Amino acid sequence: MFTKESTYQEVIAKEDAYKILAKHGVPCVSCPMAKYEMGKLKLGDISEMYGIDLKPLLEDLNKIK
Repeated sequence: MFTKESTYQEVIAKEDAYKILAKHGVPCVSCPMAKYEMGKLKLGDISEMYGIDLKPLLEDLNKIK
């Protein structure tokens, strides 16, 4: 289960995560610098930095099997 403490690296390990991140406007999907910070970037931090509503993002991510 994903939470605000889940790292970007944990999230993108799931196959459909990129689509969901893009749907919610997470710019890290196409950011070349993200690959250097994947293990440190947490969903809560990303959503706060970019003004993304964390609750629906987590709901969608947690539907991934």
